[in-house]
Amino acid sequence: GRSPGAGREVLSEEDRRVERILLELRLREGVPLSLLREEGLAASRRALSDGLLQEEPYESGRAVLTLRGRLLADGVVRDLVD
Repeated sequence: GRSPGAGREVLSEEDRRVERILLELRLREGVPLSLLREEGLAASRRALSDGLLQEEPYESGRAVLTLRGRLLADGVVRDLVD
């Protein structure tokens, strides 16, 4: 058979950043705003005003989805990483 390492993909620094945002935003703790680029920060402010991110964690530097944000998580994530 093939070696398990034969199918591995080496991710760039940017790919790892995006993957981290994709995964961590869906967690209860959310994702640090420091991982977002300028466009992502602008999108996060829109998501906050649209009720998709929780205010208190946001003020502490984390993007945490609201219940509504969880329902629309794919779109929120896409906006934050673009």
